[in-house]
Parts: sequence; structure tokens; C-alpha cells
Amino acid sequence: MRISFSKARFLTSAFELDQLPPDQGSEVAFAGRSNAGKSSAINCLVGQKNLCKTSKTPGRTQLINFFELTADSRLVDLPGYGFAKVPRSLRAHWDRVLSSFLLERAALRGLVIVVDIRRGIGDLDQALIDMVGAELPLHILLTKADKLSRNAARKALLDAQRHLPAAEHSLSSLSVVTRQGIEELEQRCRSWLEMATESAPN
Repeated sequence: MRISFSKARFLTSAFELDQLPPDQGSEVAFAGRSNAGKSSAINCLVGQKNLCKTSKTPGRTQLINFFELTADSRLVDLPGYGFAKVPRSLRAHWDRVLSSFLLERAALRGLVIVVDIRRGIGDLDQALIDMVGAELPLHILLTKADKLSRNAARKALLDAQRHLPAAEHSLSSLSVVTRQGIEELEQRCRSWLEMATESAPN
């Protein structure tokens, strides 16, 4: 079945692991530092302006949000990390919940790590890459590409390439303003989701 991202609809939110939907089908999750453009990237992917709530205030996404594409496939918007004003207790909670989700979720087929192209891959992004890079296929998405010149954007891509732990992981840039790079993101997410669907038993 060919995945249609434009049919995405909100499914549910979870704060605790026991609130997650059943661990079946296929999912692609999006993670990134607060204010890296994660929610905007998902909205660009699905062609809907308000599927994911965006905010100029970092740390706004504090739940794991699931968006259904088909009965067996979902996109997942994870809480942003690295926002200093989040209480320590909440940061500790998300460290536990997100690490369990990323390392133990059987339905999870790939992880898109969203990075502001102007900041590059930071320590928290690298920690996430190191934690899941051997367990999950990764795609590094450098957002806000329209904020840099073409040469500067190309250099940022080359710099980020050095952080990828394995050849099967991938990298691209995206501008939600011009939609430049959306095809690469669509192709990567679709390949993960459709590969899982095709390999599932009848």
C-alpha cells in the first residue's frame, strides 16, 4: 500500500508508556532540540499547516503525539529536548520514557532527528545518535535551510555527514518555506513505512 502523508490525522497523545497505542504496525518518529523546527517539518511533510502545533516558545511539545496515516502506519512527534526551563523532574521523566520508546518500541521503523542547520549537530543530538544509531535507521534532517546561502548549506551538510555512525543512515536538508528538500524526506519516511508493510505477514 502506498502511504499518503496528506491523509495524516491526529490519533492520540501519551505522557506515560502505558498510554501509548498498541505496539503494532509501523511508525516513523521525529525528534530534535526544542525549536529546531520539528513540528513545522511534520506539517510540511503532510501538507497541513496545523496538524502539529507549532510555537516560537521552546519546549511546547511535552507529549508523544501520534498521527495516523493508515490503520497500520503512524508518524510520531516526540517532545523537544534541551530546553533549560523545563523542570528537572520533567526532564528526568522524558529521559526515561523516550529512551524506552526509542529502544523498545517494536513498531518503530526509523527516526528522523531534526537539527537547525544554523546550529549543526550539538551534544544532545549526538547523544541521541549514539544511543539509537545501532538500533534504528536514522535520518538527520537539517531544517531552516533557507536561512543559509547555498554554499553555507552545502558545508553544513558535509559537516553533519561526519556524525552519521553507519552508511545506511541518511541526511538531507529542508526549507518549509520553499519546500526544497521535501521529496527526500518523503522518500525516506515512505521507504521505512512501506518496507514494513510489505514485509508484514498476510
